[in-house]
Amino acid sequence: MTTNVTLTQRSYASSTVLVPTGRLDHDNCEAFREALQPLLQEGAKAGGGIVFDLSALDYVSSAGLRCFMIAAKEAKTLGSKIVIAAMQPVVAEIFQISRFNLVFDTYPTVRDALVTLSPDSAAAYGRE
Repeated sequence: MTTNVTLTQRSYASSTVLVPTGRLDHDNCEAFREALQPLLQEGAKAGGGIVFDLSALDYVSSAGLRCFMIAAKEAKTLGSKIVIAAMQPVVAEIFQISRFNLVFDTYPTVRDALVTLSPDSAAAYGRE
């Protein structure tokens, strides 16, 4: 059974918040990466960085972690930065076990993540 992961985008001033929903694993990683590519480019053009809001991500496999790593490298190439926010407990545990919590800056809330990227973005988020 293939499950899809959906990806929604919200913009706050110069920062982009991307929200993957569902499970990110081997079955859907390539589709996720394809959907992510233009969003990374748009986020980099905006200039404030990208927050992955993982509050709706139920599970991430090693293939999914690889997707995040590739996205971070792509963002860096584009002159942008990716941070992680609002992880579900299962996803946070996977990040800790794989030591990805040492690779990415992680924050308890989206607002906390936006503050580090752009005060204007955090203020815009607060007005939502």
